[in-house]
Amino acid sequence: MAIETSAARPPLTVLSEEEAMFRDAIAEFAAQEVRPRVQRMEREEKIDPDLITRFFEMGLMGVEVPESLGGSDGTLMMVTLAVEEISKVDPAAAILMDVQNTLVNYPIRTYGGDVMKATYLPQLASEKVGAYALSEAASGSDAFGMQSRAEQRGDRWILTGRKLWITNGAEAEIYVVFANANPAAGYKGITAFVVERGFPGFAVGKKEDKLGIRASSTTELILDGVEVPNDNVLGPVGQGYKIAIDTLNGGRVGIGAQMIGVADGALHAALDYTKERRQFGKSIGEFQAVQFQLAQARAELEGARLLVYNAARLKDAGRDIALEGAMAKLISSQVAERVTSLALELHGGYGYTKDYPVEKFYRDAKIGTIYEGTSNMQLQTIAKGLGVR
Repeated sequence: MAIETSAARPPLTVLSEEEAMFRDAIAEFAAQEVRPRVQRMEREEKIDPDLITRFFEMGLMGVEVPESLGGSDGTLMMVTLAVEEISKVDPAAAILMDVQNTLVNYPIRTYGGDVMKATYLPQLASEKVGAYALSEAASGSDAFGMQSRAEQRGDRWILTGRKLWITNGAEAEIYVVFANANPAAGYKGITAFVVERGFPGFAVGKKEDKLGIRASSTTELILDGVEVPNDNVLGPVGQGYKIAIDTLNGGRVGIGAQMIGVADGALHAALDYTKERRQFGKSIGEFQAVQFQLAQARAELEGARLLVYNAARLKDAGRDIALEGAMAKLISSQVAERVTSLALELHGGYGYTKDYPVEKFYRDAKIGTIYEGTSNMQLQTIAKGLGVR
């Protein structure tokens, strides 16, 4: 029996030297570049454009893009580490680069032709933000019940419809858009397209006013006869459903990384506070009841982290991670809710104010059980993996 060595695949709890250096560099970047901007971005409900520029300069917007196309030639594990470290400071900033890497660069890199990859990946790695447009008003969890249509006319396609809940919608210049080219075929007519903001008929609509990750833009997209060249069909016509599912499987690892980062940031804030806050003559962290709550949170966080890291490792190894991605997102989002809630409670009344970071972590955590597939959708995927139909 062949035994896989640690040299061939590092243990989940030990990062390679390159990965550890990368993680440490991103942690320093988050502390120096992201943290000073968090409160202002939250108030203005907008990612600082200068921070986006810094993301590009750090190579964070094209982590898995080949060096020959201007990227960093990294791995999903490195994307995971970057999203986690930035989310410890601000998950709203982290989701911008997460979507770029897992939902935009990935499908273009995996399913695009040579011309498409050479055209768009260098732009996405160096200067242009991307967005992923699947959801609609009547097709959230039922993503393949979409009403957007694509009609071929000569050397171009005409897209009509309306997309909702599009992360990065306000900042993006390049969009992966899904529309049905053959409604009679149901989901087998769904096709993916790469759409530029400047294409005729395309417009960014309403920006949502959200509970959490408020600096991250969430918008509608209006497709009013958008003219898309034939060369911008992503993958085969009618294979959009396959591209969407495969892309979301990896995207859920990114959301898992965001959630463990949120939980870690909140837990460390709680640890610091419980060491400083004194009641009954000693710090509240000296009370066993508080210690046990923190210990439970730490154990749950580590369990979620291992699920996320495992899914990333498997994806990098070329494995199908539909099941592992669903489990990682499900558990990490649940852990993030529990840990951020505990952190807020341990701050007492102060936790309910904006003077401390935990109220923001608490609000930011909630989205993890909703976007890129609700918890019920993840449970459905896991049940199918068990053979439960």
